[in-house]
Amino acid sequence: MTAQTALIFDLDGTLIDSAPDLHHAANTVLRHENLPEISFEQARSFIGKGAPVLISRVMQAVGLPEDPAEHARLLALFMREYDKPPALTRLYPGVMDALARLRAMGLPMGLCTNKPARPTHIALDHFGLAPFLSAVACAETLPQRKPDPAPLRHVLAELGTASALYVGDSEVDAETAQRAGLPFALYTEGYRHTAVADLPHAHVFDHFDALPDLVARHLRERAA
Repeated sequence: MTAQTALIFDLDGTLIDSAPDLHHAANTVLRHENLPEISFEQARSFIGKGAPVLISRVMQAVGLPEDPAEHARLLALFMREYDKPPALTRLYPGVMDALARLRAMGLPMGLCTNKPARPTHIALDHFGLAPFLSAVACAETLPQRKPDPAPLRHVLAELGTASALYVGDSEVDAETAQRAGLPFALYTEGYRHTAVADLPHAHVFDHFDALPDLVARHLRERAA
């Protein structure tokens, strides 16, 4: 393990805006079931703790009881829709340039997401993100999921570094970093519901053009 600092990113709401595809997949299932559709804002608010939690929230929103068998059936239908190349998902502005600049700085980079493995890797390949990321933890990588710190610590171990800056957008990400004992850089344009001032963070930014300089400053502060 080296003393070098790594960068670990969340995916949904941080590198990519996947809410439109999640909304579409959920409503496709609801239409198939002759159930009322959910709004985009509802779908956006359900993101962060993985597909099973999202489906639980969808069921609650449309008035379905939390029945385990029905949940499993609807989750399977949702994943059938979601396991497709992203049609409506977009990279956040500046992501690719920022990753290229960070790689040129010699920083190891990884990903820690609650997104299932198949749509994660479809998205990483589709957007050309995979070559930048040397370690990836998805929903199935460990029994635990964020905000449990285990997946974040797993990526840190895979990268072989002693420390990392975790970059995310949500309450789940802030709690995960805090519980892992890692500094957190909050991207403000994702899916959080809480005011920036009320989330624990070491750094904050609203555009990826600012991230390389933020990381350079973080490294200088650590070295001081």
